Amino acid sequence: MNIRKKPVIGVTCGDINGIGIELIIKTFSDQRLLEMCTPVIFASNKVINFYRKTVEDANFSFYHTKDMDRINAKQVNIFNSWEEEVSIMPGSLTEIGGRYAITSLTMAVQMYKQGKIDALLTAPIHKSNVQSSTFAYTGHTPYLTSVCNTPDAVMMMCADNMRVALATEHVPVSDITKNITNEKIVSKLNIINESLQKDFGINKPRIAVLGLNPHAGDEGLV
Repeated sequence: MNIRKKPVIGVTCGDINGIGIELIIKTFSDQRLLEMCTPVIFASNKVINFYRKTVEDANFSFYHTKDMDRINAKQVNIFNSWEEEVSIMPGSLTEIGGRYAITSLTMAVQMYKQGKIDALLTAPIHKSNVQSSTFAYTGHTPYLTSVCNTPDAVMMMCADNMRVALATEHVPVSDITKNITNEKIVSKLNIINESLQKDFGINKPRIAVLGLNPHAGDEGLV
């Protein structure tokens, strides 16, 4: 594959106390992925090294940089998104874990909007510890919808041949009726239909419409 034509994939670290970085290390230990894309992880060297030591048999090395114009197309790249020391407490829900999850996310989005990355892969966050005066969103989707000015967005989850898209996201049951209209359903279906054709190569998609609200709870946020 021509290295210059490989897509650059930005990867957020998610909650630094969560499972995200471990999954990232395990995923990119498969060197075949480097033939398909150039990954750029938005985190810090110290956090990545902390988790690298905990993953057995990890075949994971990286190139670190502070300049997106100097990433290495043959390696996993770490874009140093912060320099300060952070307290890492795996499995714990802390304010710091949420704060640096958002630091990673906002930096990755900034690079996307500047055309430095071609797509974004987000590791998990916890909705409760990311809330702040500057981040009042219930998850990745509403945040990305807002900062990218794309109100007609759809969250889609895929596993093998199963694809599930949502008409509403992170909406309390009591507010569902205010968020479901004929126009909204038609708009979502059009987006889903177009995605199935362009992204999945399905010429004539068959779409089932279900009356199911998949979200509830989130520690009082929904």
